Amino acid sequence: VQLVESGGASVQAGESLRLSCRASGFSLDDNYAIGWFRQAPGKEREGVSSFTTGDGRKYYADSVKGRATISIDDAENTVFLQMNNLKPEDTAMYYCAVLFGTHIAIGKRTALDAGQYNYWGQGTQVTVSR
Repeated sequence: VQLVESGGASVQAGESLRLSCRASGFSLDDNYAIGWFRQAPGKEREGVSSFTTGDGRKYYADSVKGRATISIDDAENTVFLQMNNLKPEDTAMYYCAVLFGTHIAIGKRTALDAGQYNYWGQGTQVTVSR
């Protein structure tokens, strides 16, 4: 299993970015939860958004709700995180991660819990300046 993130950049506050996570070694047709997480220097890794194929639910952290959209391109085996109206507090390394298995109604707390996820990418840096 390999996850490769891209799309991170240095931007101004208010701008948008689309992060990509290309998956290999498994199919996005399988049963899994896939999530985006971030970690700023000196802070714990936190969940940003996740998607569970078992029930098609999408979860968002309160800090990004209304500004972030998670989506999947099955043909490209890629998961995207569209982030709009970026804020300086969004500055972090962003990671995607996968938790295999069928997950139905697992709830936001579990879906965004980094400790639940098995496989991780190397991350892509997002820096937002004022």
